[in-house]
Amino acid sequence: MTERRSPTIRRRRLGAELRRLRDAANVTIDGVAERLECSASKVSRIETGHTMATVRDVRDMLDIYGVGGVERDELIQIAREARQKGWWHPYSTVLTGAYVGMEAAAGSIRAYEQQVVPGLLQTEEYARAMIRSARPDITADEVEQRVRVRLGRQSLLTQDDPIDLWVVLDEAVLSRPVGGDAVMRTQLERLVEAADLPNVTLQVLPFEVGAHAGMDGTFTILDFPEPGDPDVVYAENATGGLFLEKSEELQKYAFIFDHIRAAAIRPEETVALIAKLAKEPLWKSRQKGSAWT
Repeated sequence: MTERRSPTIRRRRLGAELRRLRDAANVTIDGVAERLECSASKVSRIETGHTMATVRDVRDMLDIYGVGGVERDELIQIAREARQKGWWHPYSTVLTGAYVGMEAAAGSIRAYEQQVVPGLLQTEEYARAMIRSARPDITADEVEQRVRVRLGRQSLLTQDDPIDLWVVLDEAVLSRPVGGDAVMRTQLERLVEAADLPNVTLQVLPFEVGAHAGMDGTFTILDFPEPGDPDVVYAENATGGLFLEKSEELQKYAFIFDHIRAAAIRPEETVALIAKLAKEPLWKSRQKGSAWT
């Protein structure tokens, strides 16, 4: 998985360019739909990147907007690339490829996680235990497919052009033994190893901080290297997740992340803490139910 030209991002970029050209040509969505003999909602979905445009659709749109020359050729080529299948396509029955596609094209990722180790840093055993617990409604085969996707994504950290990953983990992530004692100890050791990579930064937000800027929930900010690809915030939930792209939303989450990492302990202290917890885990220091007796 070394190819960074994600079809998801190509589709998103193509839609943005088609929207810009339509506005410049002073043509309405209804006008385009009438010329293409399709619904206005289809045109809108193409422009937002939610629907894959055929090369013929793109050619016809460019004819309407009067676009020719090099710009036309480049957009038609993007349309072809957008229709290619990402490496994750065989697993489309068990996941939505939108986030994976954007992640594959990101230059850097900033994430705050309240409950679990982020997928890019999970061990196989931790991933399997987490998915089984979080999705009791799916089959064993679906669990294994999700695990394979999660492990496949992790090459983004070690390939020739790796992403930069900055993660702030709530202390709760380190305190809950997902998969049991042995699995969680190995997971903590994996975090220490990952933090040694030059493109990975880890911080822990300790309980003693109290209330903080990230109380509303987990989120991920994806930054893209190309100027034509605006950043995205992804807020995950049980039904899939929400993508936020408005400038004010991006500014808000960047502001929140800056406050969270300022409140967290420094990266070098984080690594020392995680290494210590791998040997003396928090869940071993208390007997089950002892806090309530």
